Amino acid sequence: MSARTKPIRAAFQGELGAFSHEAATQLLGPTVVVEPCQRFEEAFVALRDARVDAAVIPIENTLHGSVHENYDHLLNFDYRIVAQTNLRIVHNLIAAPGVKFSALKRVYSHPVALNQCLHFLAANPAMERTPFYDTAGSVKMVMAEGLQDAAAIASSVSAGIYGARILKRSIEDDRQNYTRFVLLRRPDQRPLPLDEPNKKGWKTSLVFTTHNQPGSLFKALSAFALRDISLAKIESRPLRGRPWEYLFYLDLLGNVQEERVKRALGHLEELADMLRVLGCYRV
Repeated sequence: MSARTKPIRAAFQGELGAFSHEAATQLLGPTVVVEPCQRFEEAFVALRDARVDAAVIPIENTLHGSVHENYDHLLNFDYRIVAQTNLRIVHNLIAAPGVKFSALKRVYSHPVALNQCLHFLAANPAMERTPFYDTAGSVKMVMAEGLQDAAAIASSVSAGIYGARILKRSIEDDRQNYTRFVLLRRPDQRPLPLDEPNKKGWKTSLVFTTHNQPGSLFKALSAFALRDISLAKIESRPLRGRPWEYLFYLDLLGNVQEERVKRALGHLEELADMLRVLGCYRV
């Protein structure tokens, strides 16, 4: 098997069947070989140590906002964002085969998933909400322990993987629940086929800091406004070791090879204390 046809190995946080697993398949195709990790940092470390070829991480949810831990990891690890995908989050009530809905006394899932199904849980007060470290992991545990009075909230994919049964489909409160995932690679790696140059429909992500003085952020953002460059997102994070100073994570619509984007980044570099491009990838 040639290096070009060798399946890509990707790390993600969670168990098999987690939403990150679905995102990895969506980004890299059905032949992707996945490596589940218990924590987000473990996925970053796996890529650093070349145990995997890529990492797939959630960066933002339409209901709960940014995944701040992963923004911090993007600064601490020297990776490039090479692709993104949006995944519709559909929560299902899942139990072992033969378990009846009326027998349920407990429901397990990640705290975020539980909070996204509050209407369903309020309508079924007999079920005790029990936080668990992972959505798919809760299905795995319910099946491994043979629980007859408990269910999990997770993806339909996880039900198939662990041989469980879906009792109720799509129990989330808001159907417009999406998570944006990004695909990370090391700078020394060969581009994937999805990295091929195309100046249309691109997004560039970067992080910068400014001088701690009045108007500094306004001046920094003017580098893009003056060139009619649209900003898709801006996020501030505390700058460790420097109280009340901040890092600014920014997504702009454009490719770093475009002349106007080059000039904007050059302008920003003159104004910023620190500037780093995190990736340029197709939207």
